[in-house]
Amino acid sequence: MNDHVRARTDSRRPRPARRALLCCAVLLSLAAPAGAMAAETTMVKLIKGLIASGALKPEDGQALLVQAEAEAAAADAPRSAATAAPAASSGGIALEAGDVRVPYVPQSVRDGIRDEVRQEVMAQAKSEGWAAPNEVAEWTKRIKVTGDMRVRSESRFYSERNSDIETNWASVNAGSGFDTNNNTNLQLPPLLNTRQDRRNLWRIRARLGVEANIGEHTSAGVRLASGSSNGPVSTTEQLGGGLSKKDVWLDQAWLAYAPADWITVRGGRFGNPFWTSDTLFSNDLNFDGLAANLDYGFADGDVRLFGNLAVVPLEYTSDSSPSQSRVKTPNENKWLSGAQVGVNWRFNEDNALRAALGYYDFKNISGRLSSPCALYAGAVGCDTDWSRPAFMQKGNTLMLIRDIALNPLDPANTPTPQYVGLASAFRLATLNLRWDTRLAEGIGLRLDGDYIRNLAYDRDAMFARANNGIVNNYGAGGSASIATFRSGDTAWMLQAIVGATELKEKGQWQALLGYKHIEADALPDAYNDPNFHLGGTNARGYYVGGAYALDARSWISGKWLAAKEVSGPPLSIDVFQLEFNTGF
Repeated sequence: MNDHVRARTDSRRPRPARRALLCCAVLLSLAAPAGAMAAETTMVKLIKGLIASGALKPEDGQALLVQAEAEAAAADAPRSAATAAPAASSGGIALEAGDVRVPYVPQSVRDGIRDEVRQEVMAQAKSEGWAAPNEVAEWTKRIKVTGDMRVRSESRFYSERNSDIETNWASVNAGSGFDTNNNTNLQLPPLLNTRQDRRNLWRIRARLGVEANIGEHTSAGVRLASGSSNGPVSTTEQLGGGLSKKDVWLDQAWLAYAPADWITVRGGRFGNPFWTSDTLFSNDLNFDGLAANLDYGFADGDVRLFGNLAVVPLEYTSDSSPSQSRVKTPNENKWLSGAQVGVNWRFNEDNALRAALGYYDFKNISGRLSSPCALYAGAVGCDTDWSRPAFMQKGNTLMLIRDIALNPLDPANTPTPQYVGLASAFRLATLNLRWDTRLAEGIGLRLDGDYIRNLAYDRDAMFARANNGIVNNYGAGGSASIATFRSGDTAWMLQAIVGATELKEKGQWQALLGYKHIEADALPDAYNDPNFHLGGTNARGYYVGGAYALDARSWISGKWLAAKEVSGPPLSIDVFQLEFNTGF
């Protein structure tokens, strides 16, 4: 390879290779023994290569070239004399063939090369985070790990005056249906516990998440959580069970893109995209689908506008239902479409107001009465079985959804296994308010209020939809008729927190007092807080509690929730929770 080709090849070497080459040259210049004229070719080529690769400044390299050529010429005459005379007669030592002599490099040049290499290596080390003190690799700075842990002792207290016939409709829908024909079934339906207290139920919640900033605008997150079931409203796991292992669920998995500072679009499974209380959506509830969050602030920074949009698939039609029929269920997917607009207004350092209006349209979640289905003749189901809720708590008005044909040969003894669906439609208008103020140094006051109205509530439409097959929410002791039907379309909540609104530092404390009133069909009972009245609607009552931080981000708390029915048969449930929480 000639000098020109070698120079071009060296210039394409990566920076670490050039550094190595430069270091070798310096070491060679320091350590190599004196040599012969053959060193001129090697040394000159080496210097030229370093200049061409950029590892050696041209002015430094040129000085080396001049000095190398001069020293090589000066060394040529003594070498000729030494080789001509016998070694013994001259008293010297003859240089053997193949010895290499490298010219002297001035100390100032060597120091300059050394300092330049050192600065370049350290600059790269700092930029890549592998040699600076207290630094970590760059990619770890884009990863955030979050989590929390809770240990709870929970006791549930039921009034002795409660009705002892409260059907567990969720269990009915999860099975093969309940036979309503007294001639073929003398058993009661599955019933809820309404009178036997349950004390000291030890329960835990554990959540662990990872969030990553992928690029300037893109992020992603994954979270795992505990939970006794795959129900959407709680990640609490009850202990016991013969010391069996506990389940872990995929709680969140999402991708987000923020094309501008004021908007973020998120898809997958993510936390609540709206600002709501647990009167409507449980604090543990996550959403599937697509959401957009907007937050725009004005120049003075005291007023910010925000907006939230989401399209959420609640349930898809089973692709193969009915499994043993050639005629499959048509596309009957269930959706939630929601929109919310609001304002954050900070009046001064001590006072701030937050307000929002929301609209939530639950599409296709009401029950449907089927066409006549001949189960006695071997039909595997009815054509509206899909309309029963995938998940429910309690409180909503329910209707029978199967129109079961009777066997003409024995109509009185035809089994009639029924499922239930929601009798009401749900289109909700909501108002959320919050006021924060400071009472004293380190002591704040937060007041929250919610109002929810189901705009789609219509008693007559419900009975028409059910063909008078409404099964619950009648007055206590009354007959099942529209005249004795009791329900409602409104829910509201008031709450006050005194102390620290968030417990982050040791010694902080807070006290809590609130009241809720949730009529039976004000909102879907599937998605709200599972603790107040043990979940669902048709509930009213108060709750009171307090908390104290034992350490940074670690606190103990106690809470008492006392609730009873709004209408219908008596059902009073009090819940006491004592907890130890921590988060990171």
